Amino acid sequence: MKQKAVRRGPPVIRAVLLLTGLLASLTLVVWRQSTALEMLRGLDAVRQERIVEEARRASLSRRVEELESRARVSVAARERLGMRVPSGAELVILPMAEPTVATFAAVPTRVTGGGEG
Repeated sequence: MKQKAVRRGPPVIRAVLLLTGLLASLTLVVWRQSTALEMLRGLDAVRQERIVEEARRASLSRRVEELESRARVSVAARERLGMRVPSGAELVILPMAEPTVATFAAVPTRVTGGGEG
């Protein structure tokens, strides 16, 4: 007996379908790669911006430390307010006073009830 060969279609149609599938898959790969490159560019931009902001923050922190330094404050107090360091004769040291009853009476205290309610 003779067996009939099963044909799936002309070879030209198969070749066209194969090339179409290959082209579609390559297009998908190119699209995916270009999307990934765009994301990486955005990530690099954000990282660069973060580096710039961290440098700015460090600069501002140094500026605050400089402005709060004792040397800077004493110079500004002398120039703007006319303040100066007192001489030894101008210093007055006050003794610590013993607490008096009047001192304690001025402070309000909170009394809690013991079971009334």
